[in-house]
Order: sequence, then C-alpha cells, then structure tokens
Amino acid sequence: MQRKIFNLTAVALIGAALMTPVLAHAQPVKLTLGHGSAPDNPRHLASLKLAEIAKAKSNGRIEVQVAPSAQLGDDAAMVTALRTGALDMSANSQGAVSAAVPEYAAYGMPFLFSTPAQAFQLLDGPLGKELADKSAAKGMVVLGYWDNGIRHMTNGKHPITKVADMQGLKMRTPPDAVLVDIMQSLGAQAQQIKFAELYVALQQGVVDGQENPLVNFHASKLYEVQKHLALTSHMFQMTPLLISKRSWDRLNEADRRILTEAAAEATALQRKLSSEADARLLEDLKAKGVQVSTVDKVEFSKATAKVQEKWTSGPIGPYVKKVVDAAR
Repeated sequence: MQRKIFNLTAVALIGAALMTPVLAHAQPVKLTLGHGSAPDNPRHLASLKLAEIAKAKSNGRIEVQVAPSAQLGDDAAMVTALRTGALDMSANSQGAVSAAVPEYAAYGMPFLFSTPAQAFQLLDGPLGKELADKSAAKGMVVLGYWDNGIRHMTNGKHPITKVADMQGLKMRTPPDAVLVDIMQSLGAQAQQIKFAELYVALQQGVVDGQENPLVNFHASKLYEVQKHLALTSHMFQMTPLLISKRSWDRLNEADRRILTEAAAEATALQRKLSSEADARLLEDLKAKGVQVSTVDKVEFSKATAKVQEKWTSGPIGPYVKKVVDAAR
C-alpha cells in the first residue's frame, strides 16, 4: 500500500513538474503602447495592427493596449518612461529619441532624403542595426523603424517660396535639435511646443507656423488654423517602434518571437499607409482651402548646409558621416 501511495505521489509530482513550464508559458502578458498621434494616423492604425497580430499569434495571451494622442505624455516623457520601464512600448519620434540616443539625429540632416524609401534602405541594413544596438544600450529595444514622413512647413501669415519668406516667423518645432538648427539657419524663430498643444497655439497666434509631414498636418486638422502650406521637403523623420528593455527582458523567447513577428507586419503596414497618404491628402487639403506653394529647394539647401557641417563635426560626427555618405 505504501509503495502504491509512493508511486501515485511520484506520478503526481512528475505531472506537476511537467505542467509547470506549460502553465508558466500560458501566463497572460499585458503591455501598453503609447504614442502621440491622432487615431486616424498610420502610426495608430499600425499600432492597432500590432496588437491584433500579437493577440492572434499568442491565442489571446499577449494583450497590447494602445494609448494614442499623447494620453501617456508627450514623446519626450514616453522616452523617459520607456527607459525606466514605466511604459512598455512606444511608437515615438526621431527627435525625442535622439535626446537619449543622439545618433538618431543623423537621419534628419536637411534635404538628405527625397523619399522615405531611401532612408529605409539604410535603416533596414547595417546602419539601422548599429542604431538599434545603441538604443539597447540606453534601455530601449528597436522593434521597427516606421515612417514619420518627409516634412513640410505651414504658416498663417503668407506663402513661403524663398528663404527670405522665413525671416522672423515663429515656427513651432518638436524637441528635435536638428530642426531647431534648420529653422534658425533659415532665419525663423524656433519655439518648442507639445504637439497636443499645437492646434491651440496656432489658433491663438502663439506661433506663426509649424512643420510636419502631411499626414500629421491633416490628421490633427491643423489646416483649420493654417492656410499656407509650403512643400519644402526639408527633412525626413522616422518613428522608432520601441519596447522598454526592462519589459523585453521579462518576456520569454516565444513571446519575444511573437512580438517581433507582429512588429514586422505592423511596420510594413505603417510604411505602406504613409507612402499612400501624401498625394491623396494634398488634394484634400487644397479642397479645404489650403494654399499650396513650392520653394526654391536649391536656395533652401544652401541656406541649411551649415547644419550638416555642424553635426558631422560634433560628437556623433562619425555616424552622421556614414549616414550622409550612404545616402549620397
């Protein structure tokens, strides 16, 4: 009888031991993904797609809650939260992330890329891998490089066609040191305002204008308070899709693989939606009464050349030079 009880106990213990990894693997994973864009922006739509795919691939175990429109703070605040582990994930901005990883600024050199696709040729290769390694060292794991578009300028005073038209304009910039340099090189006054506060700042005349890709300008309805759009194409910006290294380290290998696969599909969707947006949105903006002008890009490029010179001779100069040489 004792032997029988011992055998039954042994079987039970073995069974429990075998079940432990299964139960551990089956634990639910809840992650929060924050970003600063409006709900109809490709950044948000791709975030929702990531959440959908991760949930499907994990049979419902991995739940990614998406918080748009700077609900969790502006991009700079979310970068800080990522690094401390207070926030799990963010589809953030190039400028805000460059405050922690300065090498991101290399991709914002003025007039370096004429299309996002040219930038992604670099970001999807060794230069992007090097940037991801630098990000991980600062507490953020790169899951993808998303498109934040080729940027253009708007203002509420007059059309912009030449550099002289920029003189004295109070232009809002995000927390991006390169953009501040670009505005100052063109004779404008750079003023940092949170994107969530930009509409009211433009409406009340706190600033005269701003710069953004068309998709951001349209999704946030800035055309209601800005009637002059200049197609300057002065800068490319990416949207790094990041997960806190602390959150990443808590995941098992299977869940990391699921998130990586979901992020890859979401990245492809986000880039596709962004690339399709400009032509359609430009016509819609014109229909809404926005006056569109083109600029002398040769003149603008010459006026901003000193920005690239400054950054190639600075602390991250070697990486900037590699990016510039690869782009050119």
